[in-house]
This record gives sequence, C-alpha cells and structure tokens, in this order.
Amino acid sequence: MLSPLAYGLAVVLSLFVVLIGARFLLAPRAAAAGYGVPATADGDPAYLTIKGLRDLSYGLLGLALIAFTTADAVAWFMLIVALNPLGDTVVVLRHGGTKAAAFGIHFATAVVVVLDAILLFAL
Repeated sequence: MLSPLAYGLAVVLSLFVVLIGARFLLAPRAAAAGYGVPATADGDPAYLTIKGLRDLSYGLLGLALIAFTTADAVAWFMLIVALNPLGDTVVVLRHGGTKAAAFGIHFATAVVVVLDAILLFAL
C-alpha cells in the first residue's frame, strides 16, 4: 500500500514540475505572476527562461529516477530538490510577494516533497 502512494506522489510532483517549467518557457509572464512575484515589463526574460529550464529538467530527472533507480535514490532526490521550493518561499517573501503565495504555494510544496521523501525512505 505504501509503495503505490510514495511512487504515485513522486510521479505527480515530478509531472507538476515539468508543467511549471513548460509554462515558464511558453508563457513566462503569466508563470511569474503565478509564482508569486510578477515579472516587470522591462525585466530580462532570460531569467524566466532559466527558471523554466531548471524546473523542466528537475521534473524530467525525477521521472527518470522513478523509472530507472531505487526508492532510496528517488527519496534522496526528493529531499534535495525540496530546497527549491524552500528557496522560492524566501524569494517570494523578499521580493514583494504575498505571504499566502510564499507559504501556501512554495512552503506547502516543500513540505509535501519532504513527506514524499520520507515515504520513499520507508519502502
């Protein structure tokens, strides 16, 4: 029972990150607004592209690890990758985003990712 839950959550989280990355590549300004810190009209779009590539590659790496490695490897990946939404929490708070976005989106995501890592370590 624990294995389908742990792996299912890991797949959903990884696919979600792939979608976020794709959104930053295809609709960067809308994605930035959804992130919690809207992009300025004169801002450098290269940074939004970098965010998109980062998220897309982390999501694809997560899916590859799920498909080709052990639960421990996926758990370590999830634990380490949880640093991204934790950092995003700080970024949103330091750059004028709302506490609701910082904690409701980013910090909550970090908690779910860490919980999934714990489930994967338990397998």
